[in-house]
Amino acid sequence: MNEATEAVFTRTGPLMEAASYPQWAQQLVRDCSIAKQRVVNHEFYQKLRDNALSASTMRQYLIGGWPVVEQFSLYMAQNLTKTRYARSPGEDMARRWLMRNIRVELNHADYWVHWAQAHGVTLEDLQAQKVAPELMALSHWCWHTSASDSLIIGMAATNYAIEGATGEWAHIVCSQDTYAEAFPAEGRKRAMRWLALHAEYDDAHPWEALEIICTLAGLQPSRSLQAELRRAICKSYDYMYLFLERCMELEHKTAGARAEAVTA
Repeated sequence: MNEATEAVFTRTGPLMEAASYPQWAQQLVRDCSIAKQRVVNHEFYQKLRDNALSASTMRQYLIGGWPVVEQFSLYMAQNLTKTRYARSPGEDMARRWLMRNIRVELNHADYWVHWAQAHGVTLEDLQAQKVAPELMALSHWCWHTSASDSLIIGMAATNYAIEGATGEWAHIVCSQDTYAEAFPAEGRKRAMRWLALHAEYDDAHPWEALEIICTLAGLQPSRSLQAELRRAICKSYDYMYLFLERCMELEHKTAGARAEAVTA
């Protein structure tokens, strides 16, 4: 589906500055900011930064997060199938970008496996998916929007929302060395590879996705398209938040059981 208007957007300012994008896109970012910050500043990532999470909570997090990481290249492939050559500037931009970056996401799956292994979580554990249903909801949503929604909505929900929030929380986790230094020195770099890559504050991927979204939508997209984009982006943030809340429920139960054992 292509809902672009005749007023075509062409970025002239710096890629990674909000002012380079149309007013409607700047408003979209503002409208979604509260939902995004609930994820980025969640207690879970602060505890991860401080290496203060239990082994059982980390195990659930890594297993529950695996489908999104493992399937992210497939989400992109599904969006790629929605494009046709030379149908519109936005589709051509999306087509080239998705083709180029699918390979990158394949490598990220390898790095997640290495991170999990550093916590004693095997590939078999990741594939078995023995976690609470709440931890599966995010991957189900990402698959649904990539398979069923339009190109612009699918990319907004995944490449813009998921990648953007992930880069920011990973930066928080890596802002101190506490977590990294908990790994043995000989395996530290391998264990931290996924986090280190996503923590780079100059990661252009979410901004490139925003540029594609704006090129697809044009300078004056319909109110209905703007509302649909807002719902999709916020839904991705909300599912990420629910994922983290479930992990913290487990963490609090583990801490309570530990306290009871001490006082018994």
